[in-house]
Amino acid sequence: MRSLETMRNIGIIAHIDAGKTTVTERILYHTGRIHRMGNVDEGTTVTDFMPQERERGITIQSAAVSCTWRGHQITIIDTPGHIDFTAEVQRSLRVLDGGVVVFDGVAGVEPQSETVWHQADRYAVPRICFVNKMDRTGADFWHVVRMIEERLRPVPVAVQVPIGAEKDFRGVVDLVAERAYLYEGNGEGQYEVGPIPPEMADEVARRREEMVERLADVDDEVAERYLEDGDLSPEFLRAALRKATLARHIVPVLCGSALRNKGIQPLLDAVVDYLPAPHEVAAVRGHHLATGEEVTCPVDPDAPLAALAFKVNTDPYIGRLVYVRVYAGVLRRGDTVLNASTGKEERVGRLVRMYADRREEVEALPAGDIGAVLGAREVITGHTLCGPDRPVALETIQFPQPVLSLSVQPRTRADQDRLMEALQKLAEEDPTLHLRQDPRTGETLLAGMGELHLDVAVDRLRREFGVTALVSPPRVAYCETITRPVRAEGRLAKQTGGRGQFAHVVLELEPLPEGSGVVFEEALRGQNVPRQFVPAIEAGVRDALARGVLSGNPVVDVKVTLVDGKAHEVDSSDQAFHTAAGLAVKEGVRRGAPILLEPVMRVDVQVPSEFLGDVLSDLMARGGQVSSMEPRNGTLQGVQAQVTLASMFGYATALRSLTQGRGTFSMEFHRYAPVPEKAAQEILRRGER
Repeated sequence: MRSLETMRNIGIIAHIDAGKTTVTERILYHTGRIHRMGNVDEGTTVTDFMPQERERGITIQSAAVSCTWRGHQITIIDTPGHIDFTAEVQRSLRVLDGGVVVFDGVAGVEPQSETVWHQADRYAVPRICFVNKMDRTGADFWHVVRMIEERLRPVPVAVQVPIGAEKDFRGVVDLVAERAYLYEGNGEGQYEVGPIPPEMADEVARRREEMVERLADVDDEVAERYLEDGDLSPEFLRAALRKATLARHIVPVLCGSALRNKGIQPLLDAVVDYLPAPHEVAAVRGHHLATGEEVTCPVDPDAPLAALAFKVNTDPYIGRLVYVRVYAGVLRRGDTVLNASTGKEERVGRLVRMYADRREEVEALPAGDIGAVLGAREVITGHTLCGPDRPVALETIQFPQPVLSLSVQPRTRADQDRLMEALQKLAEEDPTLHLRQDPRTGETLLAGMGELHLDVAVDRLRREFGVTALVSPPRVAYCETITRPVRAEGRLAKQTGGRGQFAHVVLELEPLPEGSGVVFEEALRGQNVPRQFVPAIEAGVRDALARGVLSGNPVVDVKVTLVDGKAHEVDSSDQAFHTAAGLAVKEGVRRGAPILLEPVMRVDVQVPSEFLGDVLSDLMARGGQVSSMEPRNGTLQGVQAQVTLASMFGYATALRSLTQGRGTFSMEFHRYAPVPEKAAQEILRRGER
């Protein structure tokens, strides 16, 4: 079994088109995992294996690949850069130990760069930066380093200096070892290690001093040693850089050109030298199912099992794959484990280590490892697998609410069952795809994070499941919430000649802060409601909230507490309590001063300076609130604003018209906000869902 010290679990994250997938492809080539380098534009890369990825030249699903460098097993997850697929980044960061953030050497810090950076902050992921595309016209390594510091607020420490720039980019100087890596021009990644070019000696000396000073600012030992000795050995510096990176005091910055195959080997060295092994990050915490006490799960193969399912996928050849990160213990083939999230036991069938769309069977996945379980029908994203003798539930993965929805209907009655089965599989794989039925029209609604997200889902219906559906244009996915606490009752009492149906449920509903979702709590006293009916009551509550009350849209940011009720020893059943709970929810939401919520987007617009006034006027006419403006790349101006999604339909066409085709924009979900009362009445009148 591999030692923890020789394992690295990392993610490659960045803005779209920064070169993440090309970086991953070159890493696989240099580690011997592949023998021919693929190309994103040609659709031949290993990690972009979906047809939609190869056609569009973008990453849609996070893909796991394992390789070996300097005796270390490196598991890499290449993540999407497009904002519509942010859930893939989020679930990957939840299970990774370190990250490589890729930046475009010309564009620098872009809008999605900031998003993924803050996601990595949320999960306390140590990271290194790789400034890519140094061969492009306009590439400027030091400008990007400054942008990283100014816009992302870390302490970037350049550990390399580029040799040449743009078309003359030839390699890098390693400031730690004070050696030059000079690459040949054949694109094969061959290089020679030699002395620093004489014309760069002064710059390298100055940059090395800056590196040491930045380290000394966060590490007293470095400061003392530097004052005493004046010079520091490469071994001491590497250890100091590693220590500061793991503590997230600094971020080492490297550079190269993945397309031209320059700078990849030093990047791999940095992954080994500076990013953490699994046992060097904080141990995950969970709670004991029986006692409710907090439990720490040490990264130790001898500890009780604790593993988190972070992704579900359906392979056309071998079936259902559940990706897991093993935090403690060992997950072995043939073991019986407990799904702490459902209370059911699962038998572990085949275990595999993934290489994108290829796999290698293994007998066990030890603590610190990432792999996949074949089968595991009851396991979905966020579930915890543990030993039956120590039931522990880990913190699950939180995903944002969808912002757009569309109606999906079968072309024929014969397609109805196949369509629903396919949609359920897609929603099972992607937690940001939500399925529900419009209570007014009976239509099936599919909600997602954006137009591209929904477009890919519909395309997968056709290609992977052979179902062609009738699809409506996308529309805004509204939500509901309550604004005041309320107590509500639901009572079902039916006598139909045989066994009757009886259930009485008393609930307390209270509003929660934005983004809290739905929280259910049981606070029963006495035995008025037998505890065996609590799961059915919770299911009834959640089902009713998902259907909505005001407009048929889901109710969010609400806490529901079960406080009382009544049961009949003969006529009460799970179904009766499920129904009564739904009645109580409807009554509670109606009396809880319900309001409609709409998605507000964070919009980033980049335009030539001469069009700035017109663009600002247009954003304000759409009800947008401008939060910042800044110069970017010479004559361009960047504008950030918050605008409701409903106001952004048709914006791409409007921006082209306003800027003569020279403006660009991106947007991401920011928050759900109350719809003004007059607009809400109009939406309800139109029956929008």
